[in-house]
Amino acid sequence: MKTFATATAVAALLGGAAFAQEEIKLGVVLGFTGPLETLAGPMADGAELAIAEVSGSGLLLGGSTVTPVRGDSTCVDAAAATATAERLVTSEGVAAIMGAMCSGATGAILSNVAVPNGIVMISPSATSPGLSTVEDNGLFFRTAPSDARQGVVMSDIIMGRGIDTVALTYTNNDYGKGLADSFQAAFEEAGGTVTLSSPHEDGKADYSAEIGALASAGGDALVVAGYVDEGGSGMVQAALDTGAFDLFVFPDGMVGDALVENFGSDIDGSFGQNPGSDSDGAAMYEEMATAAGVNGASVYSKEAYDAAALILLAMQAAGSSSSSDLKAHVMDVANAPGEPIMPGELGKALQILADGGEIDYVGASAVELIEPGEAAGVYREIEIEGGALNTVGFR
Repeated sequence: MKTFATATAVAALLGGAAFAQEEIKLGVVLGFTGPLETLAGPMADGAELAIAEVSGSGLLLGGSTVTPVRGDSTCVDAAAATATAERLVTSEGVAAIMGAMCSGATGAILSNVAVPNGIVMISPSATSPGLSTVEDNGLFFRTAPSDARQGVVMSDIIMGRGIDTVALTYTNNDYGKGLADSFQAAFEEAGGTVTLSSPHEDGKADYSAEIGALASAGGDALVVAGYVDEGGSGMVQAALDTGAFDLFVFPDGMVGDALVENFGSDIDGSFGQNPGSDSDGAAMYEEMATAAGVNGASVYSKEAYDAAALILLAMQAAGSSSSSDLKAHVMDVANAPGEPIMPGELGKALQILADGGEIDYVGASAVELIEPGEAAGVYREIEIEGGALNTVGFR
């Protein structure tokens, strides 16, 4: 909870102290290679828009500048993700990390690097329900909602279309298993039937055996809880090649430009969802991003902008770039009470905080953080028609 005493103390710090200007390094750790590499670029660009906005304002901690340092978490290689994060923390000296991207890599970095070194992480896209209960010493936050909610939303969307029998395939990792379990529980509670829930491995050349088992089990649609740049698309292609399924349900890891580039009108009628908002902030961000040559409509680009912004605003609220100080202020700057802050208004937010005021960061994805520091969650419902990915609503 925000208090007048806290605000007054921070005002004294920011207003009365002569800050030594510093170059603050912020890690941008995403899967630049691996099963979601087509999404990583726009996400990094979004985070770096926020970094440039704050650095260019000259208002952070007495005129300190912020430099992004990119690192490749690969999404699927925990050892590589850990090594990348260790380099950024010990060699590059990053103050905090915007990332990681996928749930397994995020968990590995959190337990092996962030917690031992006291480094704040805010992930824009790691959605495993297991991350809600991980021991994090108050260092981990995320601007994407947990898949515990996505499973319920996906179940509601499917049942709302009159489909009550599906087969389910999921990528065999923390993300895929967590989402599959959440969805199956919600779907069966709503009266639906999952004929078969079966994992698939990424990186295979042939998925005909996996599709054969799912086809034998039957179902009116195939739910593909996978990665669009990896096995998820492989499963879809195998299903189309064999005629096993022609209607697919796509959660967030499959929703991206690569989906329609891969399959076009062959998957017309298929549908799904990903975190997204129809808020004023979303439209403002996309306009701002377009002007900067950034694909702001890409999945999780908004959440990445917001994750970087929250880290930097929490630094200002703390009067310090140290993770040990800023971690206590992330929830404060993210939620009411305070002046609502939209994309493009980070300089305004920094000034309010410097003057001892309070902010309620709304941002590009309508940020509202709930305990234990994750997004409450709004989802965009999508459908493929005419070989194009279209938004049909929000939940």
